[in-house]
Amino acid sequence: MRVHDPRPWTYSLPVALLLLAPFNILASLGMDIYLPVVPAMPAILQTTPDVVQLTLTVYMIVLGVGQVLFGPLSDRVGRRPVLIAGAVIFAAASFGLAAATAAPLFVSLRLLQAIGASATLVAIFATIRDVYAERPESAVIYSLMNAMLAAVPALGPIAGAVLAGAFGWPSLFIALGVPAVLVLFWAWPAWHETRPAEATLQRGAFGPVLASLAFWTYTLAFSTAMGSFFVFFSTAPRILMGGAGFSELAFSLAFATAAVVMIATARFAESFVARWGISGCMLRGMLLLLAGAGLLALGQLAASLSFWTFMPPIWLISVGIAFTASVSANGALQAFASSAGTAVALHFCVQSLITGLAGTAFVILLDGTTAWPLVAYATCMAIVTLVARVLLERRNAQG
Repeated sequence: MRVHDPRPWTYSLPVALLLLAPFNILASLGMDIYLPVVPAMPAILQTTPDVVQLTLTVYMIVLGVGQVLFGPLSDRVGRRPVLIAGAVIFAAASFGLAAATAAPLFVSLRLLQAIGASATLVAIFATIRDVYAERPESAVIYSLMNAMLAAVPALGPIAGAVLAGAFGWPSLFIALGVPAVLVLFWAWPAWHETRPAEATLQRGAFGPVLASLAFWTYTLAFSTAMGSFFVFFSTAPRILMGGAGFSELAFSLAFATAAVVMIATARFAESFVARWGISGCMLRGMLLLLAGAGLLALGQLAASLSFWTFMPPIWLISVGIAFTASVSANGALQAFASSAGTAVALHFCVQSLITGLAGTAFVILLDGTTAWPLVAYATCMAIVTLVARVLLERRNAQG
């Protein structure tokens, strides 16, 4: 059954963000708030560390790949039903995890939790595509949403450690379930259906999306940006705490500055897009990533990494990430108004696979206690993206 709500989405940008952002943040918190208790979970669940690692892997994979199921579903039945169902599943699984003490049940509930998170992500980004694709506010919303996802890994583990220390590990999952219920009650009357009335679930809808050079160019750009943050996230603790001798608090504060830079840059994304356009912002984002990677390489070669040889280049990369994230979704999805859910799903699925597989490969193959994985990933992926951009510009020029 197809759903269409004739009421227009007339919310101001702050109100829209209050509707959209909580679901976005909770999906990421499902991974990050849990990290501090991972070492203790084998004893709690009476299982092996490999099984506990599976609870992380399952969440990450399903969060990305599950979107290829929910994207087409949201094109068929609407964004609102997918959002509501995803939030209910996420909340129920979170409360179940707080009470689970057997490993098989715990892994199964993590799978359900990831399914709920994946569904809500598809719904919110398809809604953004429906409502803001032709508006200048789209750059602000996309950039802020991705900046929030960047901030969660910095703050989530700290919150998890504090909660687990004060109330025990079940409190982490209660802290996910309660907000999910609250935002569900907030969204229930306020979230109008935005799926276009003329939208249809096309047979073979994946084909046109995957055949689009624009889709691949901007999805590669997004993968470059978010993958660079992923590699930074994976290596920074060993670099700053293990190599530079930072305390946990000092590391957390230094790490958080990258998210602050992204959020500050996102604040001006609308004016950047108005001045340079989607393609121009993406180009500048890639050039900033290359510049930051070059400075990191110089710092690595010239001296042992310290705050001043590591973080300023990271700030430059963070600006590049914000520039890219503000336009990549619009650039990848703008040709797919009638199948936005499917296109959104593929965009985030491909990005998560590239980020996870390529980013992890660079960390494993190069020395994860140095800046070289980030230097290599940002440089290689930015060059590939720029080549794709040249090909796209040539195709557009030819008509």
